Amino acid sequence: MIENFKSSVLAGICIGIAGFGYLAEKSIIGAVLFAFGLLAVVHYKLKLYTGTAGFIKRGEVGTLLLILLGNIVGCLLVSLLARCSPLPLQETATDILTARMSTGILRCGILAIGCGFIMTTAVAFARKQQFLPLLFGVPLFIMCGFPHCIADAFYYLCVPIDTLATNWSTVLPLYLSLVLGNFLGCNLYRLIIKQKHQP
Repeated sequence: MIENFKSSVLAGICIGIAGFGYLAEKSIIGAVLFAFGLLAVVHYKLKLYTGTAGFIKRGEVGTLLLILLGNIVGCLLVSLLARCSPLPLQETATDILTARMSTGILRCGILAIGCGFIMTTAVAFARKQQFLPLLFGVPLFIMCGFPHCIADAFYYLCVPIDTLATNWSTVLPLYLSLVLGNFLGCNLYRLIIKQKHQP
């Protein structure tokens, strides 16, 4: 359990650093650079919520929730680093959160399914040392506006504290919808395709 938690914290740090880059350059360039975080997670075989959710077995939900918590802790650590940056990261993060809130809880949750689907596909290929789906998949879900719950955790943690405090009653259910949407997307193969054809 401790090893899983430590691994998940490091995975959150990887995604936080990738998110840092995206906040610094919120464009197709930043979206491509974000792939560094997922490449690092796969290379070091770290525990990432969206890289694990599509492969868990029955009875491992508790482990998945621990991974989610560790990922958020890792993002929190990098968000502290981001607050030291002279770049306008907090403003960009606030813009992302504002856009999510205006989109709404239900629609964000549905959009998050697309990210989960892409993530499980990319990780399935990466486990076979085929990395192009990951390199294309990460910019794809970002440019499509499909929320990634760990990346969003980093963005929200970069938002000014007073803004989060004012909107927590909206942000919390919004975030939970992303977690659920990602989970559903990660498991589309299990829901649609027979066991033997799963990645």
